[in-house]
Amino acid sequence: MNKLISLISGIVFGIGLLISEMVNPAKVLGFLDLFGNWDPSLAFVMIGALIISSPLFHVIKKREKPIFVEQFNYSNNKEINNKLIIGSALFGAGWGLGGLCPGPAISSIALLNINSITFVFAMFIGFYIVKFFNLSKTS
Repeated sequence: MNKLISLISGIVFGIGLLISEMVNPAKVLGFLDLFGNWDPSLAFVMIGALIISSPLFHVIKKREKPIFVEQFNYSNNKEINNKLIIGSALFGAGWGLGGLCPGPAISSIALLNINSITFVFAMFIGFYIVKFFNLSKTS
């Protein structure tokens, strides 16, 4: 049942990314271009997501356990360290240069866009570099 729910959730998420055009790097870069030809439409997508998810997160968080799994799995870590800062900067640079972040990038592979495929390939190379150098462990 978990896999079916995960599949349905992923499909709904992917459809939402397509409808909102978050899989379109030009749309995302237009949103990030605050001092040029700014396109505020993705702000409405994000605000809509927050309006729905924020109250539900707090309601669901008060439950003893999730509906489809045995326990909640989220981080309570509030530490700001060099790894977080460097990782955030790399994420932001990748988002700004490529016009995609991981979720929309993976969804956009279905569009067979060579830039998206290259982005996802580079993203996974980055994952493995971090794993190889054991940089993901907290110090």
